[in-house]
Amino acid sequence: MSQFQGNIDDFGMDTISFAGPLKAKLNAMRDAGFTQVMLLARDLVGHPDGWRAAVQEVKDSGLRVTGFQVLRDFEGLSGHLHDYKVDIAKSMLEMCQALDCRVMLACSSTSTHATGEQSKLVQDLRKLAMLAIPKNIKIAFEALSWGRNINEFPQAWDVICQADMPNLGLGFDSFHMFATKTPLDELEMLDPDKIFLVQLADFMWNEIKTVEERISTARTFRVFPGEGVHSDALAALVRKLHELGYRGDYSFEVFNDDYQQMPLDTVAKRGKKAALWLGEDVLRRSVPLPNAMRLKARA
Repeated sequence: MSQFQGNIDDFGMDTISFAGPLKAKLNAMRDAGFTQVMLLARDLVGHPDGWRAAVQEVKDSGLRVTGFQVLRDFEGLSGHLHDYKVDIAKSMLEMCQALDCRVMLACSSTSTHATGEQSKLVQDLRKLAMLAIPKNIKIAFEALSWGRNINEFPQAWDVICQADMPNLGLGFDSFHMFATKTPLDELEMLDPDKIFLVQLADFMWNEIKTVEERISTARTFRVFPGEGVHSDALAALVRKLHELGYRGDYSFEVFNDDYQQMPLDTVAKRGKKAALWLGEDVLRRSVPLPNAMRLKARA
């Protein structure tokens, strides 16, 4: 096995894992030793003093913004529905730019009104990427495992390649790969420079039998890497991405209703444990941690 190298700062947390106001979430992450954060649009627009005040809180925290999420149901629509989604995209891109964030996440459409015509999907994603270019933002397109036309990452990769835009790449989520049981070998087709974001999470059962259960698990009962029953598969995934040449960010995309009932610092410590597991045992990293913490030496 090769000796992997990397930086603990590659791992970040998502505000979705925490309850409470934005500032408290940011403080909990920073105090746990994280240096980056994944934000949702509602983190900004739900701020009592307005979204620009939220942007300032993020900047004051010193945390780098991994990405901004999530634009839903964009591709495949027509007429007034398409125009409506373009307006939504422009609004989200404005907030993303204000955060000095360089990646905005868009996920595959679940709309029954969306066409499956490949040329239309490609056209729409190309348009979204063009809207983002003047703001120096990359679009990370993710395949939802319950997407109407695109529900596995190879399908998302296909339309990304056809759209052929320099700022359009893949947003990869381990949960969806495990839910659809997409073979790990499918990663071989990817260009690591076009993977713009990797989101990691596990869950507590081996098989998801229905789409309804998949959606429910995804939205309410993911767990941090190393806490679920897919730890070996997740470790193999991260190693494979590294072998392919991926050196971008990893964000813990952990939707969990139980964590919403726990103190913020407790949740942040769980996230830190996941980062240490990935750093020490999976990627064999040995670099300084923030707040004077260090990863254990490896033989």
